[in-house]
Amino acid sequence: MERPEFIKMHGLGNDFVILDARRQDIALDTERVRAIAHRRTGIGCDQLIVLRAPTDGAADAALAIHNADGGEVEACGNATRCVAWMAMEESGRDTALLETAAGTLAARRAGPLAVTVDMGEPGLDWRDIPLASAGDTLHLPLSRGPLADPAAVSMGNPHAVFFVDDVDSVDLAALGPSLEHDPMFPERANIGVAELRGEDRMRLRVWERGAGLTMACGTGACAALVAGNRRGLTGRRATMELDGGPLEIAWGEDNRVTMTGPVAVSFRGTIDGALLG
Repeated sequence: MERPEFIKMHGLGNDFVILDARRQDIALDTERVRAIAHRRTGIGCDQLIVLRAPTDGAADAALAIHNADGGEVEACGNATRCVAWMAMEESGRDTALLETAAGTLAARRAGPLAVTVDMGEPGLDWRDIPLASAGDTLHLPLSRGPLADPAAVSMGNPHAVFFVDDVDSVDLAALGPSLEHDPMFPERANIGVAELRGEDRMRLRVWERGAGLTMACGTGACAALVAGNRRGLTGRRATMELDGGPLEIAWGEDNRVTMTGPVAVSFRGTIDGALLG
């Protein structure tokens, strides 16, 4: 089999191996995804992204998003920015349309290496998250250690956001796995801890389901702004300070959330057959 080509990209340190299967069939299963994502014996990434031919002729590509543990997930904001930039470079246009499991997302160029993505409408009902049973998504009865009373938001994938006085004092690496797998979340959840630094600024760290601590989480930043605004803590627009750098998030009066941030190319290569089994 011909060795598949890949491009390694990242958005604020949230890194991806991107495979283009629009013209070349690439067989992947859980073990192959894990092998490619492994940071010592593979290429290494938080998520493996596979581009496939879209079902909508107007779209540039369809995205399949696999976490490092091999599981497929619905949405990834930073990956969407990276793939949108690739599509715009390929087409020569300043816009791109991408199919994801969370819906079709529109993107536009915001600079030479910056992209704005319309992430769609947040899901706020308990069924949208989803939760295991009916509940108030603005105040979940969930706690671990110093963390309590999170708000839940779906950005095509489930998020629980805890508001704290000092993000860096929280051992998210220790608390994240248990919270991710809490029975309250039948599809697991991404866990964010957010510290308010003004009406238009927030510090955020995220434990990403299936990937662990990440330097940046685009959907997590969107969820944190929506949760903060719903609680009356922030406006509808804010700079989100993640470990990897800032994202600009806005929740418009039209109920749609937009995310603006940078993209970067790390390197390109081909995948050895040993990693594909």
